[in-house]
Amino acid sequence: MVSSQGLHLRTTQRTQQEPGSVVQMIGKYFSQMSTRRGSVESCDERDASSTVDVDLEDEERLLQLDVTRQMEDCLAAAKASSLRCQLLLLPRHMTSRVGHDVLAASADEPCGLRGAAITLYVECRDGLRGVGSVCPDPSVTPTFELSVIFKADKEAAWTPLFSMFDRHKALKLRPEYRLVKRKLYSSASPVVHEFN
Repeated sequence: MVSSQGLHLRTTQRTQQEPGSVVQMIGKYFSQMSTRRGSVESCDERDASSTVDVDLEDEERLLQLDVTRQMEDCLAAAKASSLRCQLLLLPRHMTSRVGHDVLAASADEPCGLRGAAITLYVECRDGLRGVGSVCPDPSVTPTFELSVIFKADKEAAWTPLFSMFDRHKALKLRPEYRLVKRKLYSSASPVVHEFN
């Protein structure tokens, strides 16, 4: 009997302490909000909309960085498989430029970059080779498709027969690339952008 009363007192004390800690936590949250934004009386609509815009810009920028990283991963994984090379040479900051252009191409879409289905290709002498695909947000149904077509340096002499014998072959990509945008739920023709 004594042990059950002790258990009852402990649970009573715990439940009495929990609301206090929750109230304190909520109070801290609102005090942080008021110090960041000012008091409710001094907050006007322009301040609130600029805060929302900054948050959306930060979210898009983080999404762009994630897409850039995923493109780099696709290119690295394709070296041994579809590109059949040991070393893939890219111009400086190329993937970040492509990520920026992909973000710009998705600016007029309803879901922005989150609604993109991105497919990567490398244009070689023998045609296009699929490198991989990137899905910025798997929880969003894609509304448009972007094809990023990198261009292999044609001066670097490599053929499929040569690549079977040369284990240390390097493939160099040119700074030029093509971006093809096609809306998935529209009959509009694809839009092609050439970048240098």
